[in-house]
Amino acid sequence: MTTLSERISQSAFDGSRLRVVLLLDLHDGAQKEFLEAYEHLRNQVASVPGHISDQLCQSIENPSQWLITSEWESAPPFLAWVNSEEHVETVQPLHSCVRDTRSLRFSVLRETGKAHISSPEELKGRLQASPRLGDGVVRHALTFTVKPGSEKKVAKILSGYTSPAARVDENTRLRRTSLFMHGNRVVRAIEVQGDLLAALRHVARQPEVREVEEAINPYLEQDRDLNDPNSARMFFTRAALPAVHHVAADGQYSASLKRHALYYPAKEGCGMALARLLAQQDAAAADGPDSPIASSTIFQRDDIVVRLIDVNGRLEDRPALALAVSGPRKAATLARLIAGGEDGVLGNEKEMSRFLADSDMQLITDRSAPPES
Repeated sequence: MTTLSERISQSAFDGSRLRVVLLLDLHDGAQKEFLEAYEHLRNQVASVPGHISDQLCQSIENPSQWLITSEWESAPPFLAWVNSEEHVETVQPLHSCVRDTRSLRFSVLRETGKAHISSPEELKGRLQASPRLGDGVVRHALTFTVKPGSEKKVAKILSGYTSPAARVDENTRLRRTSLFMHGNRVVRAIEVQGDLLAALRHVARQPEVREVEEAINPYLEQDRDLNDPNSARMFFTRAALPAVHHVAADGQYSASLKRHALYYPAKEGCGMALARLLAQQDAAAADGPDSPIASSTIFQRDDIVVRLIDVNGRLEDRPALALAVSGPRKAATLARLIAGGEDGVLGNEKEMSRFLADSDMQLITDRSAPPES
């Protein structure tokens, strides 16, 4: 029998400690400037709730290669920090020193050594309970807003481009891109088999994608200059909408499934709590034999929460399950976490259906790469 841990391939909500690894390649002669920027950064990070420790390391083989590792009590406080505007501004001085960077995040599963044997029991207990079995797919999203009144023009531009080549390199392949709009907010969700960073760089270099990005520039609420590396980096840093949870009921893809994206506007400061609620509900639903939801991915940044679901049948047939609020008091809990919500707002099926219709984002394009021969 398939266990829940096998169905959940990604989660920021299991309570385990988090190890973050940042690989950096510095520009020649930038070491002194980098160290000064790092001193300021580490003092800032040390005061962030949930931060335990960090280390700065330099390669013994190549002095331009550096490594920063940090440990956190769990993933949510790290994600809240790394996705904050404060973090964007704090790391800005590092960008002029760094030629290339790569960030990796890991839940702590096992540890050995005398320090761990003698560590407090409560610290030992914060380990990932069991390994998660994935499908080799990395899920990520970008979100940004366009100027009100330009939505139809932007939708036309974003739906009309030619798909880039799916094969990135021998290890990486673009699998699927789904693009949605909700009012003037755009959400682009991507699935990559292999290296996400390599795939993003590959896509950014494709002329057909560059043409689309340039075409929507006049309509963006946040200005950007794609010819300025710093401007482009800042835009995509702020646009990042990371996946915090993914669960699949059986791991099997079916052509009959229909993809939806639901937008949940969280109350100020409640985005992480709302994402956690949805993750718990989706994990429980995946264990039920009659759930119409084959898979769910929850994306969250600050108070923006988007739930991408692949559904058998019509979304409106079972609104509570579609919204991930099936069960006693779950709708009331969701109501307290959404902007403008309060007890009773989702008190019956009619109100749930109305909220579901309002949350269901407009599908602009959904493109899957053809299977390789």
